[in-house]
Amino acid sequence: MRVTKALATFYGVLFGAAALGAATAPAAVAAEDVFPSKPLQIVVPYGPGGVVDVLSRIVVDRMAAALGQAVVVQNRPGGNANIGPSLVAQAQPDGYTLLASSSATVINPYIEKNPGFGHDSFVPIARIAQSPNLIVVPASLEVATLADFVTLAKARPGLATPVTGPGSSQAVARALFAKSADIELLDVAYKGGVNFITDLLAGTLAMSVSPVNVVGRLVHEGKLVALANTAEQRSPIVPEVPTLTEAGYPEATSVSWFGLHAPAGTPASALDKIASAVKAATGDPEVVEKIKALGAEIAYLDKPAFEEFIASERSRAEKYAAEIKVAAQQ
Repeated sequence: MRVTKALATFYGVLFGAAALGAATAPAAVAAEDVFPSKPLQIVVPYGPGGVVDVLSRIVVDRMAAALGQAVVVQNRPGGNANIGPSLVAQAQPDGYTLLASSSATVINPYIEKNPGFGHDSFVPIARIAQSPNLIVVPASLEVATLADFVTLAKARPGLATPVTGPGSSQAVARALFAKSADIELLDVAYKGGVNFITDLLAGTLAMSVSPVNVVGRLVHEGKLVALANTAEQRSPIVPEVPTLTEAGYPEATSVSWFGLHAPAGTPASALDKIASAVKAATGDPEVVEKIKALGAEIAYLDKPAFEEFIASERSRAEKYAAEIKVAAQQ
């Protein structure tokens, strides 16, 4: 009889615990499925005040409103824009750490031996905005068209042009344009993205490929002359400037873009919610106007379209990597 009671007590505890587990399991799962339940951070691989940094800060407030959680921008500059992506690649893939991605995210694995991340380190969420690059020359050069510049460059090999980072879309467009036009340009290294402007205005530099938000005002003031837009289509910001394709150099097409990536393995449910918040932000009239005021433009692409865009960027990056490798051996 004692054994029977003991067994009854044992099975009572066992089934009682099972019933309690069954009752609480859905609540536990539901709690795990709630995303986001804490603030998110977007890692920007550049310093404060740069284009990607400013664009990120414009977008995060609207994203935060859509997600119901704060979204914080963390600047992690350095290493030719490799430090930030490296940190995100190593982060927990839970949706709470994101990367403010740009062309360097795609290009650097092709041109550096160990950038700290690879193409399989991230999953794309959405492209947010883009800033067309302009091929500009100082007004004192007295060059009116891209064809004129090519003629001048062939007559005077080694015209000085600034280089501020091998992984930038500007560097890609510049190198592929020079190859397509069969001209020789002299690389002049600068640390910052705008430090070369004084030398460009003074005529010490003959040409630059720069984001429209950096040089657009100087073009409108007549201090610089825009010869071509490196994007695939003309920009509403500078509609009078022809594209490289229109000028006869489609291979050199390249654009400065800004998007969001997450660490590989991030749950699809979290990615979907973040993507929805991004879409809400890019459709907000106030966000659109703020980005436009910077000389950039909303260029939203959802995940499938962004993946296709990344594939085209990788193809262009491969050509660029081959080109600079050949140049280094000469």
